[in-house]
Parts: sequence; C-alpha cells; structure tokens
Amino acid sequence: MRRLPDSELELMMIIWDAGRPVTRTEIEERMPRDRQLSATTILSFLSRLEEKGFVRIRKEGRSNVYEPLIEKKAY
Repeated sequence: MRRLPDSELELMMIIWDAGRPVTRTEIEERMPRDRQLSATTILSFLSRLEEKGFVRIRKEGRSNVYEPLIEKKAY
C-alpha cells in the first residue's frame, strides 16, 4: 500500500477517528484551529482519496458522506 501525503493523511486520520461516515463540513470542523483549509481544498483531497481507494463517497440528501475503505490498522 502506498503512503499518503501528509495533507491527505491528515484528512484520513479525521475520518478514521470519527468512527462513522462524515461530511466535508464535519471534517472541516475537526481540523486543528491552526490548520484551516478552504472547502475546495478539502474536497480536492477527498477526491484524491477516493481515486486512491481510501474512501467511498456516498450521497445522503444534499451532502456527500465520506467513509473509509481502508482501516487505520491496515494503513
């Protein structure tokens, strides 16, 4: 399994630690205060994570929900 860049790994850690599927807004709220990213940047990272097979994106109502496909232990 290939290593993720720090920025993508940071998002994966938030998703893993949530313990359930999360929205982009929830990810943004859980980002450290000193490391705020724009919504478009977060969405770009999430799209890359989907392309790499780390997350699944599901539509729930008007929001996308992101859930891990790879367990934290496995990474």
